[in-house]
Amino acid sequence: MSNEQELQNVEEYEFEPIKGYPMLNWKGKRPYTSTQYYPAQLKESYGHSESDWMNKIFWGDNLQTMSHLLKKYRGKIRLIYIDPPFDSKADYKKTISLRSKKISNDQSVFEEKQYNDIWSNDEYLQFMYERLILLKELLSEDGNVFLHCDDAKNYQLRMMMDEIFSADNFKNEIIWKRSTSTGLSTKRCGTLHDTIYWYSKSANNVFNMQYHEYDEKYLKRAKTDENGRKYIPIPTGNPGPRPNLYYAYKGYYPHANGYKWTYGKMEKFEKEGRLIFPKNKEGRIQYKQYLDEMEGVKLQDLWLDIPAVNPVAQERNGYPTQKPEALLERIIKMGSNEGDIVFDCFMGSGTTQAVAMKLDRKFIGADINLGAIQVTTKRLLGVLNENSDTKPGFEVYNVNNYDIFRNPLQAKEILIDALEIQKLDSYSYFDGEKDGQMVKIMPINRITTKADLNDLITNLDYKTFEKRQKENPNQYVEDILLVCMGHEKDLAAALKKEIPYKINITVVDILRDRANLEFKRDAEALIKTDGDKLIIQNFYPMNLLQKLSIMKENVGDWKELVESVMIDWNYDGAILEPKEIDIPLKTELVKGIYEIPKDAGTIRVKITDLLSESLEVSIENE
Repeated sequence: MSNEQELQNVEEYEFEPIKGYPMLNWKGKRPYTSTQYYPAQLKESYGHSESDWMNKIFWGDNLQTMSHLLKKYRGKIRLIYIDPPFDSKADYKKTISLRSKKISNDQSVFEEKQYNDIWSNDEYLQFMYERLILLKELLSEDGNVFLHCDDAKNYQLRMMMDEIFSADNFKNEIIWKRSTSTGLSTKRCGTLHDTIYWYSKSANNVFNMQYHEYDEKYLKRAKTDENGRKYIPIPTGNPGPRPNLYYAYKGYYPHANGYKWTYGKMEKFEKEGRLIFPKNKEGRIQYKQYLDEMEGVKLQDLWLDIPAVNPVAQERNGYPTQKPEALLERIIKMGSNEGDIVFDCFMGSGTTQAVAMKLDRKFIGADINLGAIQVTTKRLLGVLNENSDTKPGFEVYNVNNYDIFRNPLQAKEILIDALEIQKLDSYSYFDGEKDGQMVKIMPINRITTKADLNDLITNLDYKTFEKRQKENPNQYVEDILLVCMGHEKDLAAALKKEIPYKINITVVDILRDRANLEFKRDAEALIKTDGDKLIIQNFYPMNLLQKLSIMKENVGDWKELVESVMIDWNYDGAILEPKEIDIPLKTELVKGIYEIPKDAGTIRVKITDLLSESLEVSIENE
């Protein structure tokens, strides 16, 4: 089958009809029955493949990423875990700090927004609805999906999951106690837990029972036999590994004569010295359950034994909403087997991917935030460094040429400032007002299509429009400015056609109409070769310096500003395949001087700063 036919097939997919009930309705709910194919460009490659498999992470809108994945992975992903936005009405930030104190200024530590979790009206529900439908398409028939949420939207997400995956495929509502304390409130009880909804695609789902350790109170009951083995005496009739085997044996506990069929097993246990007989024959025989034979307590739906990531834990990377590896280890072990594909399209700090790699699962990850891609890359390289010979490596893809901004939050803020838009409160559907026009910033980093107008059409205030029309029938009821990064032809006409009122629409294509707009200042670097040495003499990450209020000429040690240096000694002009990977520990600095291999050709140097912004420079090795 040709590539063109494969692309057409993706657009011809019709998603499986939704059969679950009851159904959650919201303003502007739209059916989502098909998608289109989006290309992805391979940008970086680390490590080697195993059995023709390389793990993959994608930078871009996860809706586009999943649409891309449909062509090859529809129905092939065994386990999905997502920790999506919670609609928490908050901005999530990462603390950025210099690696040492050689650069002197008053702002060596600051916070950088990673993503925004503030939604207008019912945007959040439509956002989740479309993504959950695509997740179902990617999930295998025996696969499992775990949705992590909190009390803000869990009841709505539960109904949505019932609708999409069917209530018959609901497995558990897992309560994870993530904290032992919470901020005090005089108006409500403290919230200590998150909810994880577990659904399967069918009744034939993969499931591996997990166990956790017995608590100390239970283990204090342990006794030691004559051979020095510790055991727990289990009374007859109590829940245990072999309930109801200890009733009527040799005249003990005569009220259970119906259990004489257990005599053979009881004789075997007695010969093994595993029975404890009471002095009173009315009592119950006890069974010795040896601790070295016990797997632990079977897992229930209340998880109290996994704390949140400690601020000083080794796995802590500073990313907001980071989840502990122990939590993902339990989920991945329970719902998949070695060699299965695990997927997380809200990747964040890469916990799912790191744990999947450690547990010998294949993985695919995605995130819209470049900071998440960089943090995850660094984390996975750490795992690979410890297991480079036994683990397959990973590739980094850019979906739909998603490479202008670090993240959509930053993009929107830059546009609002650059276009001098007056911001509105967070409850307004519009992003701001400019010269009497209501401004809506359309999807960032891709061409705006007519389908993208659906949200706008749904969320307009038609009651106000009707009132304005009655008061001034010859005037516009609204004056709207759409800000796009390229757009389909006749976008304004298509919007006017859908709105039964007189409106004025202006479309600004910032890539064309504001081509001189400076979205971010490029970093600069001084790099040279000296014999068999590559030397980075200086590095100026202009956006970071601006946030630190440091002038270029006042940079002392550039290494303080750098997260990592990666070097491909034989760059092919398209895919970065670093062989020199310099990622120092938190308090250490990159080396800055590197030995050039004898077989080096075109050298590609990638320097990543503390904001996760990178500069790539090619050098011809002469």
